[in-house]
Amino acid sequence: MPSLPIPVWPALCAALLVGLEAGHASARDLSDVSLVLGDQTRQLRSLAEASHVLDDAPYDYRWANFQDAAPLFEAQRAGAVDTAYAGDLPVLMAASGGVDLELMATNEGDDGANALVVQQDADIHSVSDLAGKTVVVSSARGSISQHLLYAALEEAGVPIDQVNVKFVLPTDASAAFNAGQIEAWATFDPYLGMAERHGGRVLRDSKGLRHTLSFVTATRSAMEDPDKQAAIRDVTQRFIKARAWALAHPEEYAKVYARLTGLSEEDARWIAARSSHGMRPVEPGDIEQLQQISDLFSALDILPRPVDAQRLLPDAAEHDAASLTPQPAGAS
Repeated sequence: MPSLPIPVWPALCAALLVGLEAGHASARDLSDVSLVLGDQTRQLRSLAEASHVLDDAPYDYRWANFQDAAPLFEAQRAGAVDTAYAGDLPVLMAASGGVDLELMATNEGDDGANALVVQQDADIHSVSDLAGKTVVVSSARGSISQHLLYAALEEAGVPIDQVNVKFVLPTDASAAFNAGQIEAWATFDPYLGMAERHGGRVLRDSKGLRHTLSFVTATRSAMEDPDKQAAIRDVTQRFIKARAWALAHPEEYAKVYARLTGLSEEDARWIAARSSHGMRPVEPGDIEQLQQISDLFSALDILPRPVDAQRLLPDAAEHDAASLTPQPAGAS
């Protein structure tokens, strides 16, 4: 699909913002709506509870927590959760694998929160030293950590086939790394932060390699219900406000994050300090980045099939974009 003309995007983003605000202020009775909010490592829940943004939500909701994106998107595929929260490549993996989802909001991640970490005494001092080694990636194929590993190997001139890549769920990998059973690990926060706090040494993070984006997504089936769509748009706007609150109140946020995750407050502050640079509506650059990632990992045969990133925009936005795009003479 050709990219949207540049003039379309301001109007498109404005339409999304209006939709979000309208959902929040709507007089629609949502008292019979119940949302299941999919979460990873209680990231969104800690934001919501610390900021109290859901205290007056006009609908019921409950949280469904997952340790990483792969099982979260399986739940979204099954209709067990209405929304999910995950990084860019996992979102593409889900869409490529048949999860019918829409992008609701973008989180600007910190590029230090995704890294290759090795044991302190490992004889690995640069990415080039990974040739001939085993690197554990958390979690499944198509994770943001796999993207980082491949980008780091390319930067170092190490062919991918010279590294033995194994995929291990992050909680299992974390325990194994802390026990010294894993030498090199590609992972993300909070697992990365925990590894660092236990003496792990960062070999290469994402800085200068890839800009980490995460997305709040919703299933199209949920968005087809007008009441549920209004609730999802409303909760998305509340997540955006919650992230802004957390950035302005880092100490208060870290305390709630520690309580919900079982981390010490010191570890929680360490991890929360690099969790985000803000959440916002989806922008054209996000779609461009997703498309580049889709093209790359389709060529590497990681994605089951290519993904047209523009088709992950909400249906209303696609309709607005189509109506705003200048039509050639005679077109209808």
